[in-house]
Amino acid sequence: MTSSFLDLFFAAADPEELQARSPQFLSAVADAHHALLLATPAGEGCVRTLDLPASLARPTGMLVQIVHPDLPFLVDSVSMAVNRTGRTVHWIVHPLLRVSRDAQGQITEVADAADTPAHPDNGSRVVSCMLVETDRLAADADGATLCQTIENTLRDVQATVHDWRAMLSRVQLLNASFTALDTPEADEAKALLSWLEHGHFTFMGVQDYAFGPADPSSGSPSGQLVAVPGTALGLLRHTPDDALPARQATDAVASRVLVQSTKAMRRSTVHRPAWLDAISVLRLDASGQVVGESRFVGLYTSAAYAASVEDIPVVRQHVARVMADAGVVKGSHAHKALQSILQNYPRDEMLQMDAATLSQHAVGILRLQERQRVRLFVRRAADGRMASVLVYVPRDMYTTELRVKLGQLLTQAFDAASVEFTPMLTDSPLARIHYTLRADHASDRQLPTLVDLPALEAQVAQACKRWVDGVHAALLAQGGESTTVAALVQAFPTAYRENFDATTAARDALVLAQLGTQQPLALNLYQRGGQVRLKTYATDKITLSDAIPVMEAMGARVLDEYPYPLAGQGRWLHDWGLEFAQPVDLPGLKPRFEALFLAVWQQQVESDPLNRLVLTTTLDARAIAVLRAYVRYFKQLGFAFSQSYIEDTLNHNPGMAQMLSELFALRFDPALAGDRAAQVAAKVADIEAALAEVSSLEQDRVLRQFLGTIQATLRTNVYQPGKAVMSFKLSPRDMPNVPEPKPLYEIWVYSPRMEGIHLRGGKVARGGLRWSDRREDFRTEILGLVKAQMVKNTVIVPVGSKGGFVLKKAPPASDREATLAEGIACYQSFLRGLLDLTDNLVQGNVVPPAQVVRHDGDDPYLVVAADKGTATFSDTANAVSAEYGFWLGDAFASGGSVGYDHKKMGITARGAWESVKRHFRGLGLDTQTQPFTVAGIGDMSGDVFGNGMLLSPHIRLVLAFDHRHIFIDPTPDTATSFAERQRLFNLPRSSWADYNAELISEGGGVFARTAKSIALSPQARAVLGTAATQLNPVELINAILKAPVDLVYNGGIGTYVKASFETHAQVGDKAGDAFRVNGNELRCKVLAEGGNLGCTQQGRIEFAQAGGLIYTDAIDNSAGVDCSDHEVNIKILLGAVQEAGQLTLEERNSLLASMTDEVGHLVLQDNHYQTQQIELAMLHATPWLNGQQSLMRTLESSGLLHRKIEFLPADDEINRRRREGKGLTRPENAVLMAYAKMNLFEQLCASTLPDDPFYARVLGIYFPQALGQRYADFMARHPLRREIIATYLTNAVVNRVGATFVHFLSGETGCTAAEVVSAYTLAREVFGLEAIWDRIDTLAHSVPARLQLDLLAQLATIAQRASRWMLRQRNSGQHTGDLPSRIARYQPAAQALRTHLADWLPPQALGRWQAATAQLVQAGVDASLAQDLTALEHLYPVLDLVDVAERSNRSLHDAASAYFAVDEQLALSQWRQQIGRLPADTQWQTQARASARDDVYAIASQITLSMLTQAADTLPWAQRHSEAIARIASLRHSIAGETPDLAPVSVVLREMRQLV
Repeated sequence: MTSSFLDLFFAAADPEELQARSPQFLSAVADAHHALLLATPAGEGCVRTLDLPASLARPTGMLVQIVHPDLPFLVDSVSMAVNRTGRTVHWIVHPLLRVSRDAQGQITEVADAADTPAHPDNGSRVVSCMLVETDRLAADADGATLCQTIENTLRDVQATVHDWRAMLSRVQLLNASFTALDTPEADEAKALLSWLEHGHFTFMGVQDYAFGPADPSSGSPSGQLVAVPGTALGLLRHTPDDALPARQATDAVASRVLVQSTKAMRRSTVHRPAWLDAISVLRLDASGQVVGESRFVGLYTSAAYAASVEDIPVVRQHVARVMADAGVVKGSHAHKALQSILQNYPRDEMLQMDAATLSQHAVGILRLQERQRVRLFVRRAADGRMASVLVYVPRDMYTTELRVKLGQLLTQAFDAASVEFTPMLTDSPLARIHYTLRADHASDRQLPTLVDLPALEAQVAQACKRWVDGVHAALLAQGGESTTVAALVQAFPTAYRENFDATTAARDALVLAQLGTQQPLALNLYQRGGQVRLKTYATDKITLSDAIPVMEAMGARVLDEYPYPLAGQGRWLHDWGLEFAQPVDLPGLKPRFEALFLAVWQQQVESDPLNRLVLTTTLDARAIAVLRAYVRYFKQLGFAFSQSYIEDTLNHNPGMAQMLSELFALRFDPALAGDRAAQVAAKVADIEAALAEVSSLEQDRVLRQFLGTIQATLRTNVYQPGKAVMSFKLSPRDMPNVPEPKPLYEIWVYSPRMEGIHLRGGKVARGGLRWSDRREDFRTEILGLVKAQMVKNTVIVPVGSKGGFVLKKAPPASDREATLAEGIACYQSFLRGLLDLTDNLVQGNVVPPAQVVRHDGDDPYLVVAADKGTATFSDTANAVSAEYGFWLGDAFASGGSVGYDHKKMGITARGAWESVKRHFRGLGLDTQTQPFTVAGIGDMSGDVFGNGMLLSPHIRLVLAFDHRHIFIDPTPDTATSFAERQRLFNLPRSSWADYNAELISEGGGVFARTAKSIALSPQARAVLGTAATQLNPVELINAILKAPVDLVYNGGIGTYVKASFETHAQVGDKAGDAFRVNGNELRCKVLAEGGNLGCTQQGRIEFAQAGGLIYTDAIDNSAGVDCSDHEVNIKILLGAVQEAGQLTLEERNSLLASMTDEVGHLVLQDNHYQTQQIELAMLHATPWLNGQQSLMRTLESSGLLHRKIEFLPADDEINRRRREGKGLTRPENAVLMAYAKMNLFEQLCASTLPDDPFYARVLGIYFPQALGQRYADFMARHPLRREIIATYLTNAVVNRVGATFVHFLSGETGCTAAEVVSAYTLAREVFGLEAIWDRIDTLAHSVPARLQLDLLAQLATIAQRASRWMLRQRNSGQHTGDLPSRIARYQPAAQALRTHLADWLPPQALGRWQAATAQLVQAGVDASLAQDLTALEHLYPVLDLVDVAERSNRSLHDAASAYFAVDEQLALSQWRQQIGRLPADTQWQTQARASARDDVYAIASQITLSMLTQAADTLPWAQRHSEAIARIASLRHSIAGETPDLAPVSVVLREMRQLV
């Protein structure tokens, strides 16, 4: 191609369009078109799409190339064809080129047609080359349909142009045929045809028609006019004749209208996309008879529309008749007005209508000037398939909305398939709208003839009324309107006005006027046109994505939605079309549906499938929310079925859901009348019967879970008005599918904003409330914590409890302030939910909560505490307590601004430090005087860690980490580092980054946990015990945990140690998964748990079995909870004093502060003694295993203990350990001791022992001295007096004599736990054991730890023997008086015997006592203490000696002297030693050994009593029984070297009894 073609092709193109496209694009297009031109034969056309390279193509566009001989109408017709396919013509290039060809048809020259004259001789032709740029549609991606459409259009253009002259010739022939008729009508018809022929009509097609076969009976034509084959020209060559208006032959003959104009039923594909005009011309024979018809199609030209009506043949006759009919005076106003009406009358209409109709319409329009009103003028087409309607309305009422509304009204009235309009607005006070209505062409259906035009006109008139005026009238009828309402009415958008009448609008306006900040949403469920619809009135736009899920969750399918914004008013009205799966009772559903949607929208109720119950039941939003609360609770239980399945089950069984809700109401609705129990029983029976009809086993299980849980619900606040949360007090031990361990009570708190659970081990219980981040299973987390709390709380009055809550609508984590505010708000909601169900105490009387039906007894004790995430919330909790007027006041949550600040006291860390000291004491290291290395978890700003790392100046903190930093100080200077830690502790919100780097030893530093990698110095590697030269932070923390240090001190949050066989998922602390270690990987000597859950119990056991020293978190950090409990009980005591007017609040607060140190001392005693007892258990690990196993079995049988859950060894494991000479580990001993305390506490509380006046002195020991001195009378009336006494005694007994003590003696003697405790108390008082225990405690670090424990064990043995003696005496009926009288009976004798022991003992026995004393003194024991300790072996017989002396009527001196002589004669001390060597592998062996020892003492007492009664001396008695005594001595010598065996001992005991 030469460059000239490019210029020719784009010569007439728009320059702006050319500039918008690249030269490469234009060149490629021109090249392609030139190629197409060359390939297209002469006289032919071609249409194709053009695909350019990707680099040139427009991404969403399509290019169409056309080469075609030039014809009229070509460009317009092609554009119309493109538009018919749904596309837009973005650019069209259409140069006309003159193309010359040689004889072979090859192109020789291409030139601009405008510049080159035609040369027919050389065969040149004008060719149209068109380029169309349009849209690429997915439905026609390759453009095949588009090309076919264009080709069809080009064919129509060719046919029209090709046959045009032939069509004119046919017009001329028809015109000539009218000459046979010599009538004015024929002349006018001829004139009309001539007028059409001369530029007033574009002929596009013609078809001749002839009459069908004649009717034989009449000889007249019949039937339809039939097309004459071969007569079609132009468009009608290819168009079916049904596009032309049909006419019966009889109509054609009868009408004698020679030329008739109407509209065809198809649009033109040529020139203009208008409906084709059809002109029917009668065909006459030579005689002037009608023989057929010719039908022309085409379009009137612009000249026809511009011509005056008085110049158009036929039409001018009609106009003249109109003027005549009107009777107007020529030149008058009416005459001129009528002329104007006719000139402006729709030209198509005038060409088609008859004179009579035109006259009627024109005169009618003229009269509108006299009385302006709404009028309709209707004309039906002759074929019945089209109607024309002229509508006149007041011009100021005309709007687009009105035009559309009237079009819809007319369409409905005429049952039309389509409607078109042409409005005309002039300076006339009336506006005219011309509507053209058409029937469905495809169905060949006609428009209805029976249209009530007066009624239709009345409807149009009504529609034209001002809508706003109608609304104002409706408002006046309803009581008037305000300025606000009037503004809302004006703001209703057009779409609303078209859809709703004035009465409805008035109601809606009143509703919208009520909206505001307090009520931002209103609803109206109604029915219109057989469809249920919902109107939402809102102050903001309601988005589909927000509203549709809510409605679908309620069982409604949204079919459509119409939003109506009220501009400038801040109001939105949405109209929703709804569909339901089943028929609904709208009046009954309306209030419940609206209330439920509103509650969901206001986030008072959650949106989920349970809301579908509003359709299938009579439940309201509140009742459905109750069921939802149970569903969410089941999820926390770990119920076997998913939440969605449970929801589906209720929806599939709506009747069951209804009955379950009714059962709930029967149990808890305080307004219920009648016999509640009977009604509940009847409803349960109905439910059981209905359950039998449930076919699905799984659904049956779900429904029974509801039934069982509702029956196990004890209280609820559901019927308390205005509550933002629902709370349910449950008895989990009465519910199905509750995981072990099952607490006594739990309270489930539910709301769309938060969920919470509070688990209690008993009625008097306390524990922290934590802000949990485990939304899916936080009950599991809390259950694990409450297990630990139950163990921890054995040192305090309340048993364990724990609570936790989660946020369900938490702000973004990045917004810390908003998150904290939401957390506090949800914490307060949680507390309110708990207090809603808790009884109060008012002046000592229990006051149940209002509107709460109780299915349990009085339950006023509820105490909470801080925990993870709620450390600073105590004042918030106490504010809620004050809000409720709760009797505990600020004792509700300890540690507030008025109370004992744990961090200031350092009480939790000090308690943990007791464990640290105890461990290292066993290793021979004094932490307070000797240095030791520590790896820590936490930072100095924390309570437990910060205080802990200041409890000894000899701490060498070499490693530490928290959530921000890692601290390494390989060789710290002890004094310097202590001082720096002290500085950081005092620095608010300090971190390891604040540590003075200059004070860190060589090779150390502070490293951010966000670092990618941390290089390790040789010194750091040494202290870590690793060869790695660099580690990432996670790896480094793992190495710190495994570092070979003396102590790992956990003062942080998280679980860092597990067992090797546990998975991280089982641990349940994802944050630590990356660096957590196994217990057998720890290389430290001691691990202390100042923080909760630092290790799993299995991890502790594994570490302990590997030789590590560890207790449990419950042991180590119990001081915090102990301190809090003291605070609570002190505040309860002082609260009573305040209520009596004997103490002001300021005085109370001052008194509390003054007792801080003493409270700390009281608290730490438990930490000291608990660890001491665990070490005693470790000292006797194997011997005590039988008793421990027996205790575990008993606790299991009672349901209190689940060994598997608490990771205590099963029997086969115990047997394995027994064979291997191993016992329980420290962590296991700690757990067992806790359960022994729990069991003993329950038994003491169930007994009368706490009511014994003797034990009232415990209160003076429990409380600080100042309270006992001032308020002893209030102390005696303390609401928790019994529990305090039981708690103190439980700890006093178990901490001193061990976990198995009470169980063993109770089992051996058949006595109750209370009786065993009383016997122990008697033994302790008689022998003064408490003072000796205290003196032994002072031996720490002055004697070996083992010796100290041995001495403590000796005291425990004496206590056990004495207690057993007391219990046996009680069982025998002897000495059953009260405790003070029994103490008075034996205590003086014991004191006297101790005073004279050196004088009353025989020389040999005295020598043995002195030798034993000397041995202890040599070991470092104070001489006085050593004497008292060794004397106990000789003092124990005093229990028998008192009776012997009394029964023999002799002095204690006589009885003791005789007794010790008999003991010496028979070498009973050696026999007791022999008995002590007997095996105790089983419980029976242990009891047999104890019985044998008791028998030795009893025989000696009996012999002594016999001697004293007979007034005999020891020497004669010995001589008399010398042979028996010799045999006994011989037996002793014979078995001395043998394996200890009970058999020879039994023989000897029989021999001894013969001596009595």
